[in-house]
Amino acid sequence: MIVLVHGVPETAALWDHLRKRLDGDSVALSLPGFANPRPDGFGATKEEYVHWLVAALEGIGGPVDLVGHDWGAALTYRVATIRGDLLRSWAADVANVMHPEYSWHDFAQLLQTPGAGEEFFGSQAGVPASDLAAGYEAMGVPAADTGALVPLGDPVMASCIMDLYRSAGPRLFRDWGDAMTPTSAPGLVLHAADDPFGEERLSGEVAIMLGARAATLTGVGHWWALQDPEQAATVLNGFHASLS
Repeated sequence: MIVLVHGVPETAALWDHLRKRLDGDSVALSLPGFANPRPDGFGATKEEYVHWLVAALEGIGGPVDLVGHDWGAALTYRVATIRGDLLRSWAADVANVMHPEYSWHDFAQLLQTPGAGEEFFGSQAGVPASDLAAGYEAMGVPAADTGALVPLGDPVMASCIMDLYRSAGPRLFRDWGDAMTPTSAPGLVLHAADDPFGEERLSGEVAIMLGARAATLTGVGHWWALQDPEQAATVLNGFHASLS
């Protein structure tokens, strides 16, 4: 079973095109609070999302091929390093966020700042959906696929995003770096060549740190699963086939 985990500010629909091209059964998980309710008492911290993902994988049963993007990637790296028994393999992008030298990008730092994050999301509440879609298109998301991204004016998602980022400052390595050693399950670090949130050198060093393979997705940016699902499927299918 291939299990896919989206990131911020996305829904599980991010994976729809890719799933049609993957060899084998797959399921796309939905992060709590993203186009779905925020569970009562759920603090939306990075640790709570890790616990949620572990529970979801335990519920699926059997070692899975885990694929993560954006914050789903960060959760994938954490699960791969502390609960490798749940995985047959893992693959994820933006590995640079796990590097000891990495500092959060400017937008993440804004969301981590009390008051500034709330002000930003408040400013998005009245933005027409067409304008939000145009903004996503400017970042490379195909026009037909902007619905895979959650409107930034969604108050439930906004609260989850701020709580998540604020639990992860100033860098993920501070809290998770002690487990960043070669993983028991084979791994693949994906680098989208045109991703403004990716850093090739840092991602490559994280791949070495985890004993993982590395692959570059050419001609695509952050939303590679929407931009070129055929290329992504070829890479993932090849990786998974090599494990048989």
